[in-house]
Amino acid sequence: MGLYIHIPYCKSKCIYCDFYSTPQVETMEQYVHSLLCEAELRKDEIACKNLNTIYLGGGTPSVMPLDLLTKLVKGLETIFDLCRIEEFTIEVNPDDVTLNYVEELKQLGVNRVSMGVQSFNDNELQAINRRHSAQQAIDAVGAIKDAGITNVSIDLIYGLPGQALDSWQRNVEQAIDLNVQHISAYNLSYEPGTRLWVMRERGKVQEVSDEDCIAMHNTLVKMLKDADFEHYEISNFSRPGYRSRHNSSYWNFTPYLGLGVAAHSFDGATRRYNPSNIKEYINTLSNGNTVFIEEHLEWWERYDEEIMVRLRTSDGLDTSLIEQHYGAQVYNHLLEQAQPFINQGSLKQKGNIISLTPQGVMVSDNIIRDLMWN
Repeated sequence: MGLYIHIPYCKSKCIYCDFYSTPQVETMEQYVHSLLCEAELRKDEIACKNLNTIYLGGGTPSVMPLDLLTKLVKGLETIFDLCRIEEFTIEVNPDDVTLNYVEELKQLGVNRVSMGVQSFNDNELQAINRRHSAQQAIDAVGAIKDAGITNVSIDLIYGLPGQALDSWQRNVEQAIDLNVQHISAYNLSYEPGTRLWVMRERGKVQEVSDEDCIAMHNTLVKMLKDADFEHYEISNFSRPGYRSRHNSSYWNFTPYLGLGVAAHSFDGATRRYNPSNIKEYINTLSNGNTVFIEEHLEWWERYDEEIMVRLRTSDGLDTSLIEQHYGAQVYNHLLEQAQPFINQGSLKQKGNIISLTPQGVMVSDNIIRDLMWN
């Protein structure tokens, strides 16, 4: 089981980001207190003895001062049994990383660092309002390794405004040369409400064509395969043995508890999510009340989610489990809807397992939508 903790603070907002974040760093101390209050109130939602991953995400967790981060982790140790934690991840920005900082993280039990790099091209970084340089990202990876953390993940984005295929290829080459254990690579998305969306609507940026994005994706897959990375989820690649254990729990329906503003939780049948409002979050918990909204999933909603998450992975979808969980009618619906995609070569079937082919990855949204019940 996994524990996710949302740290919503950012020094600046990237133009493409639609995750909840805030610059109100003056609330950090209150926020840590609220997080620990929520943990105490909700600790019985998960089987604490089975807790094996922790993920500090954001926002930018690395903007939190070490004394507050220490207070948070030590507080969690008094509430949960953390003796069986196998993977403890924190997200960082390159310009927050120093050797001393990472050494302190290691002392707190962190054994995996996920760093938002996005690009190793300074012009591309400036275009999306990232606050670090390419060299800072390279130096940060070195500092993390020097501190003795051997599980490093970096995020990259392709299809950035003005990005060409050769620039993207150099980004991937640099990532491989850094000898990190994990790479997450995403196609840039224009989300309503972001600055990037507004800039496109006003003609200030132009989207990279679908054809070029497909070429970038194919280049990524080939280069990382040649470098012995495993393509284990649509956007995620790892060295053997270095899959993200925490994120994998989302894709295999393992229950997890999410704490903090805008955090989500799932116990296998019910989703709970906290509002995206830090004042509401802090004020409600200061009165000793939980803040989450609860949503019980109907059987067809669970089926749709299972299709969506399991097909994202190289492990694919076990059709025998679908029959076991949802019955013959749903099982037959799945096989009937999947067959045209199998015939086209965008899905493959081996025994009970249906999975995406390389051709199918780029049209996965359409495939998943057609296999859903509703």
